[in-house]
Amino acid sequence: MKCLSKIKRGFILLIIAVLLMISNQSKAAYMLLPMDEAQSNHLKSYGVAFWVISSKVSVDWLLNYRGGSFMFPYHEAFEDECNIRGVSYQVIADAQAAAIISDIAAPDVNMDVIKLHKAPKIAVYSPKNKQPWDDAVTMALTYAEIPYDVIYDEEVMNGKLPTYDWLHLHHEDFTGQYGKFWARYRNAAWYIENQKEAENTAHALGFAKVSQLKLEVAKTIRGFVMGGGYLFAMCSAPDSFDVALAAEGVDICEVMFDGDPADPQAQQKLNYDNCVAFTNFRISQNPQEYEISNIDVDPVKRGVQQKNDLFTLFEFSAKWDPVPTMLCQNHESVVRGFMGQTTAFNKNTLKPNVLVLGENKGKGEARYIHGEFGKGTWTFYSGHDPEDYRHLVGDPKTDLNIHPNSSGYRLILNNVLFPAAKKKKRKT
Repeated sequence: MKCLSKIKRGFILLIIAVLLMISNQSKAAYMLLPMDEAQSNHLKSYGVAFWVISSKVSVDWLLNYRGGSFMFPYHEAFEDECNIRGVSYQVIADAQAAAIISDIAAPDVNMDVIKLHKAPKIAVYSPKNKQPWDDAVTMALTYAEIPYDVIYDEEVMNGKLPTYDWLHLHHEDFTGQYGKFWARYRNAAWYIENQKEAENTAHALGFAKVSQLKLEVAKTIRGFVMGGGYLFAMCSAPDSFDVALAAEGVDICEVMFDGDPADPQAQQKLNYDNCVAFTNFRISQNPQEYEISNIDVDPVKRGVQQKNDLFTLFEFSAKWDPVPTMLCQNHESVVRGFMGQTTAFNKNTLKPNVLVLGENKGKGEARYIHGEFGKGTWTFYSGHDPEDYRHLVGDPKTDLNIHPNSSGYRLILNNVLFPAAKKKKRKT
C-alpha cells in the first residue's frame, strides 16, 4: 500500500508539471507565501515550497523580502495544498510578481532572489531502536511533510550516503562513549539496550569496539561532505563528530565504555587537522562528567536563565552572500535559546574559516555556525529542541501544532531547502 501511495503521488506531481507547462493560467498569476508575521504557519510553508519543487516547478526564494517569502506560478493544486496545510498565501498577477522581482533587484536594498529548482533527497542518521528523547529535525520534517529516509551505521558503511543530497545527524555520540550518560543512566533499561545494540552492530560490521565503528562512520560522513554533500547536525552530534575525528588512533574511552582504560596522554595526541569546525579544544576524560569537550560552553558558567537566553542572527548581504543569507531567513532576528548536551559553541574553539550565523556576543557563544568543506558544506546548530528549553531524557516530544511560527525551527528548515538552490558563489 505504501508503494502504491508513492506511485499515486508521483503521478499527481507529474500531471501538475504537465499542466503548468501547457496552461495559460499558470502564466497569468503567481502565488506568494509571505514569511513575515502575516504567515499563519511558517513551518508548513517550507513543506509547501518543497512539494512545489518536487512537482518540477521552480520556486523563487525572496531573500529578506517579508521574512524570506516564497513565490511560484499559480496552480489550483498548489492553492488547494496551501489550504489543506493551513498556509497563508496571496494570489497575485504576473505584473505584481514582476514588480516584486524588480524591487528586490534594486542595488540599494538588501534582498535577492534565489531559484529553488530541485528537491534534495534527505537522510536522517538515527538509530533504528526507540530512543528516550526526540529529534528536532525529524519532528520538523514530519510536521512540514517533507519526505526523508532514516539511515544508520549499516547504511553508511555499506556505501549508501552518496545516494542522498542532505544528511542530518540525530543526537549522537561519535566517540563511542554513549553520550556520557553512564554516570546517571547506566542501570536504565534503554541505556543497557543501546550499548548492547551498538556493540552487536560494531561486531557485525567487523569492528572490535563501538568507538572504532563510529570513527569510520564519521570519516565516511566527512568524505560525503568533501564530495559535495550537505551536512546538518544539532546537539551532541557536532561536538562528538569533531572530537572523534581528532582522536583517530587514540583511545579516549574509559573501561566502562570499551573494556579497557583510555590513553592517559589522549589530550596531547589529538589531531585537530582532522576536524571540520573545531580546534584547540579539550576533551573531558572524566566518565562521571556529562560533557564531551569544552566545545560546549559550561552550562554552570553561562549565567543565563530561560527568560534571558537569547541569540542574534547576523544580517548578511543577500546579493553578495546569498548562502548565509538563506540560512538566516526568519521573521525574527533574535531567537530564543535552548539547552542540550552541547548548548552553545565556545567561540575560542572555532576554526578561523567558520562562519558564525547566530551568536550570544556577550557570552562569547556561537549558537549557529556554517562552513565549506571540500565541495560540500556543513551547518551546526547548538541545543536540542528550539521549543523545549531544557529537554530531559524521557520528556514527551514537542507538539509543533502549538509552535507553527517557531523562529528556532525555521533555521532547521532553511537548511533543508538550501540544497535546492541554484547557488551564487559567495563573494566575501
